Amino acid sequence: MTVQKLPIAKAINESLRKALDTDPKVLIMGEDVGKLGGVFRVTDGLQKDFGEDRVIDTPLAESGIIGTAIGLALRGYRPVAEIQFDGFVFPAYDQIVTQLAKMHARALGKIKMPVVIRIPYGGGIGAVEHHSESPEALFAHVAGLKIVSPSTASDAYWMMQQAIQSDDPVIFFEPKRRYWDKGEVNTEAIPGPLHRARVAREGSDLTLAAYGPMVKVCLEAAAAAEEEGRSLEVLDLRSMSPLDFETIQASAEKTRRLVVVHEAPVFFGSGAEIAARVTERCFYHLEAPVIRVGGYHSPYPPARLEDEYLPGLDRVLDAVDRSLAY
Repeated sequence: MTVQKLPIAKAINESLRKALDTDPKVLIMGEDVGKLGGVFRVTDGLQKDFGEDRVIDTPLAESGIIGTAIGLALRGYRPVAEIQFDGFVFPAYDQIVTQLAKMHARALGKIKMPVVIRIPYGGGIGAVEHHSESPEALFAHVAGLKIVSPSTASDAYWMMQQAIQSDDPVIFFEPKRRYWDKGEVNTEAIPGPLHRARVAREGSDLTLAAYGPMVKVCLEAAAAAEEEGRSLEVLDLRSMSPLDFETIQASAEKTRRLVVVHEAPVFFGSGAEIAARVTERCFYHLEAPVIRVGGYHSPYPPARLEDEYLPGLDRVLDAVDRSLAY
């Protein structure tokens, strides 16, 4: 058994390294991913070890990066394309939505699109707009795409492996402010399915459901609530599309209360779909309405204000109080 304690960024690096070493059809491409090793150094050392034909520094042209990745996938490759920051993805949105997401259906299933798009996302690093966005709902709405986000080093390692092996396009959102959080990674363990949610903490009074950067906040909220005699269950959703509604429903029916937490704005966010579906399926089990906690419906603020914008421990615990008050 091989167990290492790695930061999330290093776990992704090791996963990409394994994929490059295992399958000669795997390529990595993006702005500064080669010689620089990426702005967050996630691809550090890979070009040196695998060469410029496998780890490719591209021009600053996101539409071109994804268009090229689509062409490579049509020729049998498995490209892993990096979008340097979340807010930079929109020049490529046309290629992702009108081509990448639809080619499999357009070809009646005869064409596979094994493309992974890595996107560092979310705030918490003191950056300006276009560097701190959470656009996952814009992609989860598009049929033909799979959307995932790890919250631990182990998931970062294994979910990247599974995403690369998938024949469907996967948008891999990496919580950039968690890049340096360390966790144990067993590189020989056989993981569960890519799109299955995980119970990160058992509880009985209320369920907190989150993904990516907010899972840690929810675990901290559950620890704080325990001191007041409250037992909170924490679900790490891991996948936004498809959503593991069976696990969400089972937890909501068990605790009878659900709070959904994400960094993205609450308005038309992924929490809205979860709240609607749980209400449809579990109405007579619920003791309180589903409550959503997220960012505000406004452009991302300057760095000095992001602590006020991002949902933190106080806002999560306030939602818990409101739910338990019903």
